[in-house]
Amino acid sequence: MRLKYIYQLFISHISILIVALLILSIVFTNLVENFVYRTKAEELTNYGESILHQFQRIQVGREQILNQYSTVLNARNITFIIFDERGTVVYPVVGKIPRIELEKREWQQITEGATLIVKRDTRYDQDVSLVAVPYLQSGQFVGGILLLSPVSGTREMISEINRYLLFTVVIALSVTLLLSWILSKIHVKRIQGIRDATSMISAGNYEVKLPASEFDEIGELASDFNNMVTKLKSSMDEIESLENRRRQFMADVSHEMRTPLTTISGVIEGMRNKMISEEDKEKGISLVSKETKRLIRLVNENLDYEKIRSNQVKLNKEEIQLAELLEIIKETLLLQAEEKNTRIIIEAEETAVVYADYDRLTQILINITKNSIQFTADGTITLRGITSDTHTMIEIEDTGVGIRAEEIESIWRRFYKADLSRKNNPYGAFGLGLSIVKQLVQLHNGEITVSSEEGKGTKFVIKLPQKTT
Repeated sequence: MRLKYIYQLFISHISILIVALLILSIVFTNLVENFVYRTKAEELTNYGESILHQFQRIQVGREQILNQYSTVLNARNITFIIFDERGTVVYPVVGKIPRIELEKREWQQITEGATLIVKRDTRYDQDVSLVAVPYLQSGQFVGGILLLSPVSGTREMISEINRYLLFTVVIALSVTLLLSWILSKIHVKRIQGIRDATSMISAGNYEVKLPASEFDEIGELASDFNNMVTKLKSSMDEIESLENRRRQFMADVSHEMRTPLTTISGVIEGMRNKMISEEDKEKGISLVSKETKRLIRLVNENLDYEKIRSNQVKLNKEEIQLAELLEIIKETLLLQAEEKNTRIIIEAEETAVVYADYDRLTQILINITKNSIQFTADGTITLRGITSDTHTMIEIEDTGVGIRAEEIESIWRRFYKADLSRKNNPYGAFGLGLSIVKQLVQLHNGEITVSSEEGKGTKFVIKLPQKTT
């Protein structure tokens, strides 16, 4: 059976209140009743002790004193009887006198000098409160005084208190019912708001925002919900952007692969059908080799990226002579730089060392330097090495076309190309080179940053930690 949350809240609030009020009423009633009976017993005891004191002190005129007490107490609806050690009534000696009807246990209590208090008793033809005060002379029991007071007045007072208590409970319950309903509606409305927002998100609307606060858990939940929506929206934007880049990447890859495959197929068909002369065969074979290497680069870049993402790359770190490594990078890319009429300059101390995986660091530096060559013509590229006690800094600075400020953070993304109009680029044409570079630097526990000014050049800075002892 489905029970709405508002009714669950309402029922729980009222149940708790009713239980609390019942317990409070029972406890309060018992406390009041005990207090009233205790007060009545103390009053009767005080009267009894006072009468006995006068009875013991005055030898002459006792009857007159006792009559005065009787008149006063009768006005308060209290009757007293004085009896001796055998239970014989001493006072009053005339009129209808209630008989002393004490149980053996009660009589024994009095004879031992203890005051007997019975809050409610029915042995005298009506409900009464009974107090028997012993009369001792030289420590010996010689009689006592029995005081009786009807409980009707006491019961009426208790009933009156209970009526007021009942009225109070009814009023409190009514107010609580109203407040509970209002609060339940407020809480359910807030929860319903979160539910509606969740439905909107499931429908693809990520512009939802809930009123948040730190007042209670629901407010904090709304704040967490807003944070979740913001991250979901960011993730969806990223997924959409990635999907767009993937489509563009697939289009680029298809174009890039089609061109070399067409070339390779054409050369092979021409050679097989003897449509290529002997003097052009070497040129054709060279063309097939270049296009094959181009395809291999595309495949290798994708494989490298996926290996890094899946933590399949293991680094074999060692201390490497930095100046020597930079010279190797220069020699490797010198021909490509000369084609762009660009000079490569090395600035590093002979004693400078870097703690890294040789192959992967070479891959990092070649990727960045190739990128610099790609966008630098008639300029210079500086490979700079700087060491300190804790880190090694490697800078690759060029005087090329630079990168627009809004594109700097995007260059690390997979499939990203700063200028999609550039085709047939053999160096990082598929938007994977710099993404791989950043992943490899992070595997070395290092940092890589880039600064650029459009039209003036770009500088990449790699910061790698030194070997710890």
